[in-house]
Amino acid sequence: MAGAGMLEGGWYSTEEVAELLGVDPSTLRRWRTGRPVQGPPFVPLSARTTVYSAADVEAWLAGRRVDPLVAA
Repeated sequence: MAGAGMLEGGWYSTEEVAELLGVDPSTLRRWRTGRPVQGPPFVPLSARTTVYSAADVEAWLAGRRVDPLVAA
């Protein structure tokens, strides 16, 4: 079935992602509405509801990882 893979992982609300990242929910909202758009990929379900795939949040974090041994 097409698209079923996205439904298999967990989904987080803006507030849940903010808590995981240690930022205020307004930071995620600012990232989403800024130009250029920043932060982890998201899915706007309605004007008031946005969700984040757990896999996308993990991939976004991994992409921002800085390894001091490699950066040196």
